[in-house]
Amino acid sequence: MRLPVQEAGGANVCAFLDMLAQSEIGAQLLAKSDEGYNVIVGSTPSNPHLVASYVDHPRQLISLGSLGIKSDAAGRYQFLSTTWDPLARRLGLGDFSPPNQDRAAIELLRECGALPHVLAGGWLAANEITTAIARAAPIWASLPGAGYGQHENRLTDLLTEFARALDVYAPRPAGVEFIG
Repeated sequence: MRLPVQEAGGANVCAFLDMLAQSEIGAQLLAKSDEGYNVIVGSTPSNPHLVASYVDHPRQLISLGSLGIKSDAAGRYQFLSTTWDPLARRLGLGDFSPPNQDRAAIELLRECGALPHVLAGGWLAANEITTAIARAAPIWASLPGAGYGQHENRLTDLLTEFARALDVYAPRPAGVEFIG
C-alpha cells in the first residue's frame, strides 16, 4: 500500500516516485515484486531477491561482483541502511513499510532541493522535472549524471516514464505535449 496521493504531495510527486522506482528497479522487476518495495539489491527479473517482512530495513549485504562493491540497498528506492537509519529516526518511521519508504524518498527529494522542482513540474513544465532529476542524481545511482559507475538511465527515458506515470495520477490535458 503506497502513500496516498494527497499525503505524498500530489500527482507530480507520485509520478516522480514511480519514475524513480522504474529507474532503480525496472519495469519487469517491479511487476514481479510488491511494486519494488520488497526488492533487495542484486535482484533481476529472473532471480528476484525479496524481503519477507517490512519490520525493518533488511540489511542484507550483497556482493555485486560486476561492480566490485557490496551493498545492502533495498526497497522501491534502493535505500542503503546508512541512509535509511537516520531518515527513519528523524521522520519517526517505525518500519520499512511502503508508505514509509515513500515518505523517506520524499524527504530525500526535499533535502537535495529536487522537491520544489517536482512540485513545479508537470504537463506544462517538463524542464522542472529535468532539474529535479539532476538535483536527485547524487542520491540515486540510476539517474543520469550520478557518477557511481553503475548503469545510468537516459534522461529522455526518465521523462517519458514520468509523463506515463503522471498520466495515471493527472491525465494529460487535450492538446498538451510533454517535452523535456
